[in-house]
Amino acid sequence: MSQTWKRPVNDRFWIQPSASPGVMALLRPLLLDVVPNIQQTAALALGRLANYNDDLAEAVVKGDILPQLVYSLAEQNRFYKKAAAFVLRAVGKHSPQLAQAIVDCGALDTLVICLEDFDPGVKEAASWALGYIARHNADLSQAVVDAGAIPLLVLCIQEPEIALRRIAASALSDVSKHSPQLAQTVVDAGAIAHLAQMILNPDAKLKRQVLSALSQIAKHSVDLAEMVVEAEIFPVVLTCLKDSDEYVKKNASTLIREIARHTPELSQLIVNAGGVAAVIDCIGSCKGNVRLPGIMMLGYVAAHSENLAMAVIISKGVPQLAVCLAEEPEDHIKAAAAWSLGQIGRHTPEHARAVAVANVLPLLLSLYMASDSSEDLQVKTKKALKNILQKCTHLPALEPLLHDAPPNILKHIVGQFSKVLPHDSKARRLFVTSGGLKKVQEIKAEPGSLLQEYINTINNCYPEEIVRYYSPGYSEALLERVENYQPVL
Repeated sequence: MSQTWKRPVNDRFWIQPSASPGVMALLRPLLLDVVPNIQQTAALALGRLANYNDDLAEAVVKGDILPQLVYSLAEQNRFYKKAAAFVLRAVGKHSPQLAQAIVDCGALDTLVICLEDFDPGVKEAASWALGYIARHNADLSQAVVDAGAIPLLVLCIQEPEIALRRIAASALSDVSKHSPQLAQTVVDAGAIAHLAQMILNPDAKLKRQVLSALSQIAKHSVDLAEMVVEAEIFPVVLTCLKDSDEYVKKNASTLIREIARHTPELSQLIVNAGGVAAVIDCIGSCKGNVRLPGIMMLGYVAAHSENLAMAVIISKGVPQLAVCLAEEPEDHIKAAAAWSLGQIGRHTPEHARAVAVANVLPLLLSLYMASDSSEDLQVKTKKALKNILQKCTHLPALEPLLHDAPPNILKHIVGQFSKVLPHDSKARRLFVTSGGLKKVQEIKAEPGSLLQEYINTINNCYPEEIVRYYSPGYSEALLERVENYQPVL
C-alpha cells in the first residue's frame, strides 16, 4: 500500500507522520552522542519535527525528550543551546497544554539562564521560546515572570543586535497582553522608556514589535496608558502612520486607539498632537484590516465628548469613514465604521447633520436591511442609525429614508419630522412638495403607538383638507363624488 508523505515548509527532509514514534526513539539517544555535531543535528531535527504540527510536538513530549534537552541546555555549547531552545519553542507554540509540559519539566529556569549567555544567538533563541510559552495565557505568562525573565528581556532590548531586540520586544508584548498585573511587571522592569526610544528605529520588524508591546501595556488601564504617554511617544509615533510597512501602520494605530479609549483627557492629548488628522490620513492610505484600529480609534475619541467628536468632524473623519463603509468587503470593518459614525453623530443636531450630509444614512439603512449582512453588522448599523436619527434635524437627509425604512427605524425618522415641522414653515411647505406628507399618510401605524402619535403631530401642522388630499384613496373618493354628482340644470 502506498504511503502518504507530507512535505514541511523547510524542504531539506520529508516527514511521514505515522512513523513519528519510531523517529523520536531513534533521535533521542543521538542527543547524548559523544560527537557535539551529532547532538546539535539531532536537536535540530526534533525542533523541525515539533514545529511541523502539534501531533509531532506531542510525540516529542511523550517521548520523554524534554527533560534530556533541559538538562543538556545548561551544559552544552552555544550551538546546542540554540538548537535545544528551538525545540522548546517549536513544542510550546502549538497549545497551552504543550507549553505547560515545557514549564513542568523545569525549562523556564534554564531558558532564563540562557538570557544571560554571552552569545546573542542563544539569547535570541531563549527569548523566542519564552515568548511562545507566555503568549498562550496569563498562568503561563506568570510562570515566565516568576522565573525572573522580565528584567533580562528588558536588557535584551538594549542589545545592539536587531534580531535579538525584535524577539525580546515580542516576548515582552506576549507577557503584557494578558492582565494589568503582568503589564505592570513589565513596566516595573523599566521597559517603557527603552521601547519608546525604538519607535523611530529604521528596522520595520523591530518597530512592529515595539508598537505591539506598548499597545499591550497601554490597553489595560488609565495608569498604564498614562505611563506610555509620559515616555513622550507623541508626536513621534505619528510618523509610523506613514510608514511603508503595513504592520507598522496597523500597530501604531492600535497603540493610539488603546490610549484614546481610556479618558477624554488622553483623547484630547492625541487631538492636540495632531493624532486624529494623522489617523484619518492613514485610513485613507490603506485597505482592509490595517484600517480597522484607526476606524475604531476615531469612534473612541468621538464617544468621549461633543468637542472631541467635533475635532473628528473638522479633521474630515466622516467622509473617510463613509468611504470605509461603502468600500470595505468585510462585514467586521463595515461594522466598526458604522459604530464610529454613530459615536460621532449622537451628540447634537450639528454633529448628526455632519454625518447625514455625507450621505451615510441610506448606506447604513441598506446594510441594516441586507440579508447577507452579519448579525454584528446589523446590530451596529441599527444602533448607529438610532443614535444619529434621534439628533438629526436636517430633514432633506431624512426624507429619502421614509420610503425604505422598516417600522423600527421609521418611528425615529417620523419622530424627527414631528419635532421640526411644527416650528419651521419653510420645512412644512417643502415636506408637502417633496412627497413627504403623502408618504406619511401611507404609513400603517398601530393605533395608540408612538409612531401614530408622531404622525398625528405632523398632520396637525397642516390644514385638514391638505392631509385628506394626500391620504391614500382620496383621488378615488373624489372621482366617486364626481360620478355621483347630479348637476343642477
